[in-house]
Amino acid sequence: IGGEKFHRSQHCGYSNNVPVLFEDKRGIGGELLPGQTLKPTNSVFPEATGSDAPAWIAFDKQALNFDAYFEEEVTEKNQELYRIRHCKIYFYLEDDTIQVTEPVVKNSGINQGTIVRRHQIPLPPPHEDQFYTIHHFNINTEVTFYGRKYKIIDCDLYTKNFLRKIGIRVNPPASRPDDPYTTERQKRHLASTNPLHPYERFDTLKQFLEFDGQVLGFSCVWHDPESRLSGPRELVLRYYLADDTIDIREILPVNSGRDTVPYFLKRDKLPKSAPAPLYHPGTITNHTLLNVLGRSERNKGWYLRDILQTGAVRREFYKDNDLKIGAVINVWGRQILICDCDEFTKEHYRRKYGIVDFTPVQYKTPPPPEPERTLPPYNGFGSEEDSLSSCRGLVIKPAHKDYRKFLVKDRYGMDSNILRYGAKLITDSPIDKDRKFIISYFLRDDSILVFEYAERNSGIPGGKFLERGCIKKPGQELFKSEPSEYYKAQDLFVGARVCFHGHNFLLVDADEYTFNYMEKNANEFPMSDISVVLNKLKNMTASRAKEIRKTFATTDPEHTNVIGYDTFRNWIVSVAGGAFSEHEIMTLGRHYGMRDDSQTDLHLLLSVAQEKLKKNTFENFEQLTTVFMYNDREKCGLLPYETCRTICKSFKLPLTDDLLETLLTRFEDNQKQVDYRKFVHVLNWRENQVRAFKEVKEPPKREDIWNQLPRSPPVTGIKYPCLLDDLFGKEE
Repeated sequence: IGGEKFHRSQHCGYSNNVPVLFEDKRGIGGELLPGQTLKPTNSVFPEATGSDAPAWIAFDKQALNFDAYFEEEVTEKNQELYRIRHCKIYFYLEDDTIQVTEPVVKNSGINQGTIVRRHQIPLPPPHEDQFYTIHHFNINTEVTFYGRKYKIIDCDLYTKNFLRKIGIRVNPPASRPDDPYTTERQKRHLASTNPLHPYERFDTLKQFLEFDGQVLGFSCVWHDPESRLSGPRELVLRYYLADDTIDIREILPVNSGRDTVPYFLKRDKLPKSAPAPLYHPGTITNHTLLNVLGRSERNKGWYLRDILQTGAVRREFYKDNDLKIGAVINVWGRQILICDCDEFTKEHYRRKYGIVDFTPVQYKTPPPPEPERTLPPYNGFGSEEDSLSSCRGLVIKPAHKDYRKFLVKDRYGMDSNILRYGAKLITDSPIDKDRKFIISYFLRDDSILVFEYAERNSGIPGGKFLERGCIKKPGQELFKSEPSEYYKAQDLFVGARVCFHGHNFLLVDADEYTFNYMEKNANEFPMSDISVVLNKLKNMTASRAKEIRKTFATTDPEHTNVIGYDTFRNWIVSVAGGAFSEHEIMTLGRHYGMRDDSQTDLHLLLSVAQEKLKKNTFENFEQLTTVFMYNDREKCGLLPYETCRTICKSFKLPLTDDLLETLLTRFEDNQKQVDYRKFVHVLNWRENQVRAFKEVKEPPKREDIWNQLPRSPPVTGIKYPCLLDDLFGKEE
């Protein structure tokens, strides 16, 4: 039999899906050997469906925690017969191992800690060939480990839930017995250590740890009787909550004539008595000692502490509850008035004492009103700003400029921030009547530059007509104290009449950038605000809806829903009677008009784009297409305009913003969706190279800009049904 057991011990088996060297093995034919019994598997949990994970993975770092105790017999002492020792039993689910530990109790005199090291524990005889499983553990049951009985009285919440899930009915918890000897020892220890005359404890550590770094700040004032001419002296009082100390600093005004000292009052506890008497050293102590027995034989004194504190000197110090706004405190004979406090102090009193009124005490007389400064009139030397700065101080400083406006409105890329207008002179002279001017308004500093267009064989050289600078409005007094009024951007619009140093100009046109800028900033330019202009026209034509609809129907006999711009302008002039400016008429025409689609040739744009891509050796067209397809969730080949522009920016395409936006616009549909496949296909200069060419175009004739009447905006016609619907509503 011994040989058979040795032979079986050399075979390898599995426990919880883990290979082990020792396992019982059946004899020949699968029959049990003499005296052999099969041991149950270590894990009795049912196998789960799905993947069969081993127990050391499924229950890794999971243990059941039971509270237990055992009785230990004491034979060497007659004061106790047994001891109750509390312990914890840990059952590890991964390998069914058990560990028993006893919590360490200070000064117990017993070796505590691990009682049973972690391993598989066999059952008591006669089943010592089997091991404990989870089914052997429950509350109010006993388990025997190597002859010692452990009574399980409770377990944690996780253990209870686990036992219920595997079908074990958990018993109610049992009471925890106390060790009789330990209980008796604690009673005797408390009786021996309880003093008959308890003493006071002066423990300031708790206050220090709780309020360290917290300081109450107060604004105070002291009326010094010895210096009545200098007024009250301002002080700052700080109260330290950590140790109830106070320090005071003085705020010295400029040129006060007083010496600067670090502290008006050094940090210390401030007594309430004024002034406090001087005591001999040792008079003020925490305890009073009585010499009751005098000298002993060995020259040792016997002293007893006086509980009644007979003859003790007690002093009262200022606390935080004594410091309030309006209170007067005595600082070594000086009456100091508390006038105000900071926000932290207010919150402290609001939370601790429920005080909500923190009205400050006004101790300063209000300063007299400053006399109104009367500026002298302008004397004619230099600019008005320079003359005004010389009147504001002895040291003359240059006039302050609006640098913020300069940085915001300065040229940035293709955004020039310059408004350009076409103008002509208002005069009866036949020579000056046909002169053409370009007025440029610079938004960064409100300056104006006038340039005259040079026309061949006119006898006028042209060029710069007026130097750049700020121009005053006419009709203002020259020598006056108030600053003059200058032309602003809101004063310039198509149809406006301006006077620059005696020259009267009529603004007859503006470039496309000016119109776009004014429409984009319509809150600053009411002439370009379509809602303001439309409401103004609606108020004039509210009672003539039928007549106006009939007029437009007569003007459009073919029912094309489009009329010419000149016809539309003449109708506005006839209806408004001069109340509409040319700029407001152009705003309506630009909003309801049909634009002339004479755009740049697509072939030329592609040639320029491919040339820039080729010079910068950009060849990541496949990656660009992949990113486009990744963002196309619906796989329809279309993406929004902003998404395509963002992707192109992320790839750092060497194209300018205007060129990129123009190319994306060419591949848009009516829903603002870009065909990105076609867009990348035409940009690929490797596979679809577009030959570059130079297109020669005749310079546009400029006579129409300088006619008597303003040039109409670049629209081919006005869609009047939309205008009528906005004015009178849709016709039923």
